[in-house]
Amino acid sequence: MQHVLIETPFTMSMDSIIADFDLLDDWEDRYRYVIELGRALPPLPEAARTDANKVRGCASQVWLLTDVAGTPPVLIFHGDSDAHIVKGLVAILLTMLSGQTASAILASDPMAEFAKLGLAEHLTPQRSNGLASMVARFKADARGALGD
Repeated sequence: MQHVLIETPFTMSMDSIIADFDLLDDWEDRYRYVIELGRALPPLPEAARTDANKVRGCASQVWLLTDVAGTPPVLIFHGDSDAHIVKGLVAILLTMLSGQTASAILASDPMAEFAKLGLAEHLTPQRSNGLASMVARFKADARGALGD
């Protein structure tokens, strides 16, 4: 885990994302919205696009940078991807998990949240596996922050 204290990159709330999803009638509109969320996500600096920050198990390139502060440890995540839809998925995960305590992250179920959005059934198996790899990385970083 690399610690490069930078500001929280994304300030949307899950409530606003859920509300926006509820307004969209079909999957194509939701797909475009996910891409828009990714476009709103600030890119990681080139220096952060390292092998150490790369998420394994994703078909696309995905980088995750984690800052840890406080007691109990609070994790601030920064992420990026070279694929538009995946960058949108990263943005949703950051909205769910960044700024949470390590314990809250470990107790969370991001895959259930994606299912509530109706995203899970519209992702290819490859993207679903990549999403699971990203969630695993968030949780591994939370365990690391707790010293587990």
